[in-house]
Amino acid sequence: MAKSSKEPIYKITFLNKGKVYEVFAKQVYSSDLFGFIEIEDFIFGERSKVVVDPGEEKLKAEFQDVKRSFIPMQAIIRIDEVEKEGISKIESGDNIAPFPTLISPQGSTGEN
Repeated sequence: MAKSSKEPIYKITFLNKGKVYEVFAKQVYSSDLFGFIEIEDFIFGERSKVVVDPGEEKLKAEFQDVKRSFIPMQAIIRIDEVEKEGISKIESGDNIAPFPTLISPQGSTGEN
């Protein structure tokens, strides 16, 4: 199966302020800033559509003047290469747990 010559589109799902963001972009790569993923060339639906999604409009406004976004690797849930862009959205992160942190053993006070 031959791969098409058109530019790839990526769907990036990540946590931001306790919510799950799903955005589409043309470029995603590891950043020179250690521990970050860079996202460039965000893709949003055309304004000429008759039906406008308010969630996507909110995201479009949030990223309107953003040239490049640096997302911490631990915030990334998933990155997919897709055939075409979809609708960007923000969902509640109620069923997503944060990355585990170091927890001291129960009963340990750290004193000797």
